[in-house]
Amino acid sequence: MNRAVLVLLTILCLLSVSSITGLIHVVKAESAPIYINADGSVSPSTAPIYSADNITYTLTGNISAATDGILIERNNVVLNGAGCTMTGSGSGSGVNAGINVTRQSNVTIRNMTIENFGFSIDLEYSSNCTLSGNTVTTSSRMGSIMLDFSNNDVLSGNNVTANPIDGIVLGSCSNDTLSGNDFTNNDWSIYSDYSFNNILFGNNFANNSIGIYFDSSSNNTIYNNNFVNNTFSQVYSSDSTNVWDNGSVGNYWSDYLTKCPNATQVDSSGVWNTPYVIDANNTDYYPLAVPYAVVPEFPSFLVLPLFLIATLLAVIICKKKAVKTSQSPLSLICLKSPSELCTP
Repeated sequence: MNRAVLVLLTILCLLSVSSITGLIHVVKAESAPIYINADGSVSPSTAPIYSADNITYTLTGNISAATDGILIERNNVVLNGAGCTMTGSGSGSGVNAGINVTRQSNVTIRNMTIENFGFSIDLEYSSNCTLSGNTVTTSSRMGSIMLDFSNNDVLSGNNVTANPIDGIVLGSCSNDTLSGNDFTNNDWSIYSDYSFNNILFGNNFANNSIGIYFDSSSNNTIYNNNFVNNTFSQVYSSDSTNVWDNGSVGNYWSDYLTKCPNATQVDSSGVWNTPYVIDANNTDYYPLAVPYAVVPEFPSFLVLPLFLIATLLAVIICKKKAVKTSQSPLSLICLKSPSELCTP
């Protein structure tokens, strides 16, 4: 390996380590929260947030906050956590939020870890927002992600874990989509209250007290989810009637064979021939025989360094092959007799 390739490899490795491990400074934000203001500015100006276009705001450091973490007061923005962590003070009954979005639209929050707030993310009266690739944990009040009167939102690829109360609260929400999220070791993973016409698919609910609690929430569609070892109840439903399949596939239930020990698959389709009855108003008519493969969202901040490393490795392999080819017997003969053509 020549010196130029070695230097390039070293640089790329450093970039990857920086991206993966977060070699970033910690900024205390205890006296006041950080604002992304309606005019696009950030206050205080010393906050560890960078934006070149007042559209995409990228964290450049971890944040420790005693009150709210970040308040977004602007439409059509992206907050990229870039793998950073925002940590609250853990005030038990506090209503502080890691990120607060109120009466905004088209806000994206992605690629960050939020822990120890009253709410990790609080969306109120907001629409068309996207939460993706975040890890939210140990929220202490009602829910790790709180959606209140918020519609047409997308929550995908988030890791919601170890919340002593609710993982996600859907309060008077409609037309929201939750997909590819992992809910583990929470009390109630999702609490849905007066929420309608939402879609939940491709999520994993494991080792919680309750997988989903529907309270006065109907006409929601739930399919291709895994409900595994949720200790109190896989699903608890009160005054709610929902759809538990998409017309051909339903959900995986770890206690299915306990309820239906004589069931068989339908023509090796991966679907059981006996419906899974949740209660008198809710039935999964196409329960899955094996867990649905939930594919987690890949953190975007890792894409570039890994792509560069893959490209570099491809170059090194090609160079080695070229060297071997140039040193083959036929090549040596050609080099020794440059005036003669190499013919078969």
